[in-house]
Order: sequence, then C-alpha cells, then structure tokens
Amino acid sequence: MSKILITGSSGFIGTSLTSYLINNKYEVLGIDKQLPTDKSHEPYFLRCDILDAENLEKVIQEFSPNVILHLAARIDLDEKYDIKGYEANIQGVENLINTIRRTSSVKRCIFTSSQLVCKVGYIPKDEFDYAPHTLYGESKVLTEKIVREQDGGGAEWSLVRPTTVWGPGMSPHYQNFLKMIETGRYFHVGKRPLYKSYSYVGNIVYQYHKLMEATTSQIHRQTFYLADYEPISLREWVNAFQIEFGADPIRSYPEGIVNFLAHIGNLINNFGFKSFPFNTFRQNNILTEYVFDLSKTKEVCGQLPYTTEQGIKETVKWLLSK
Repeated sequence: MSKILITGSSGFIGTSLTSYLINNKYEVLGIDKQLPTDKSHEPYFLRCDILDAENLEKVIQEFSPNVILHLAARIDLDEKYDIKGYEANIQGVENLINTIRRTSSVKRCIFTSSQLVCKVGYIPKDEFDYAPHTLYGESKVLTEKIVREQDGGGAEWSLVRPTTVWGPGMSPHYQNFLKMIETGRYFHVGKRPLYKSYSYVGNIVYQYHKLMEATTSQIHRQTFYLADYEPISLREWVNAFQIEFGADPIRSYPEGIVNFLAHIGNLINNFGFKSFPFNTFRQNNILTEYVFDLSKTKEVCGQLPYTTEQGIKETVKWLLSK
C-alpha cells in the first residue's frame, strides 16, 4: 500500500482527501501551516510551511512517501498589487520540486493548479493557452510553468485544475451563500439556466485517488480539469438547495435591475465596506457560464460516486448540523 503525503491537508479539499485516504487504509501524512480542522487527523499530521524549504525537505524525507498530493496554496483573490503575495504558489512549488528531486522514495506527484489560469468564461485552446485576470491566476500559471520546466523534479507528475468545489467543509464564504438560500435572501438574476462545471467535494477527492492510482501512461505530464462530468444549471442547483432546506421559493429579478444594484455595491465597497456581498465582480461570476471538456478526466477516473442530488442532501445535512 502506498505512503501518501498531502500538502495543504487542513484546507477544504485536503481535509476531505485526508479522511478518504485514511478510511481506505493508506498510510497518510498531512502537512499544513494550519492545524487540522478535523481533530481525528492530528495523529496523521505535522505542521509544516512549504515556504520553509529546510523543514519541508526534512519532513518529506523522514516520511519517505511514494506519492505526494500537492494542494497547499494561497487561494484567495485579495492580492491586487504584488504577485509575491502568492509566494506559496511559486516558491513553495520550487521548494517541493527540489525536495522531490532529492527524495528517492517519491515516484509520483499530483500538482494542484486552478481553472483560474484562465479568466472565468474563457475556454483555452490547449493546456498552454493562458488568460489569467487576477494575480492569483497569474501565480497558478507560474505553478504550472515551474512544474513543466523542471519536469516535476524527476517523478511522474500531472497537473490538475479544480473548478468551483462545494460540499461539506466548504469555506465560510460559500456557507454564507447557502445561508442566503435558506433564509430567502438569495435571488436569481434573469431567466437563463447558467451552466457551469462545478465539483462536489466527494467526487473531486475520488478523482485525486484515481489519478494517484492510474498507470504512468494515463497521467504522466498530463493536465486534467477536475469537476463533475455533467455541468450543473446554477438556477436548478440553487432551487434544489431551496427545496432541501424547505425554504421559500427563490425570486427572480431582471438582469438590468441587478446590474444597477451591482454598481451600487461597487460604490459601497469603494467607501470601505468590503464585506458588502454584491458587486459587479460577483454579478459577472454568476452570469458567466463555463463548461469544460472533462472527457480525458472521465477516461482515467471513471464513474463518480456521488450524484448532484446526493451531494446537496449531504451538504444541507452538514450545514444544519453546524
């Protein structure tokens, strides 16, 4: 049985991935600069910042993993002025690759990038076609270029680009989104279905596992989008949450009215109220469709374990338990 090291094991995906691999009897070590949110993970955890190259190498060489699942990153979009704010996504990857090069036990590494190497709504022609529109996205472009230029440190490698991930354990930002549905504060914009490639967390964890176990010819030097194979309609997805919550039906407003409100939100944000939840940036994210070709991912990973309906039930159950 493989020994698996997970970087960023205390994050949303990392927490679910750690639980999944422990339950499947793998020997697991999670590393993160933050303590685990799941206390049961503490016996499988060491605190380690990937920017501390010396300690990173010490921890990895002592554990001697066969596979590394690299998820550690700064993932917010808050940095507006200096890409060095995303040093974990750049120097952190350099440090990890240097360690892999000097650790003979490591045979494979899955490096996590992001769909935001291209702006939302832009479908790239190939894996080298980049169009980032945030410093975070630019930092993930550099992540990918470093991995390719250094050939993953000599181990078998692949790059993965998760899309929007949802489910139990999701961040407070997305919890607030669901609470708006539950309390009747969410509203639809226009009447379009708005198709998007989203990923239920139980499915993306399964995809990491399948990529971890795939043959060399299936994954080596390949780039995969990670999401559920069938896109969701944002409108139908939100309505399904409303029904599961037993909340009031969701109202719809014309796009023109909402556009006016979004510009008002910009003004409120500019006056220092950064937490105001609606502005043109969020409106564009809502209205922009993005559907990726996941045929290559499906060919390697096969059928996913959760339907959207099952994911919604599990997510509502988890949120209400909080």
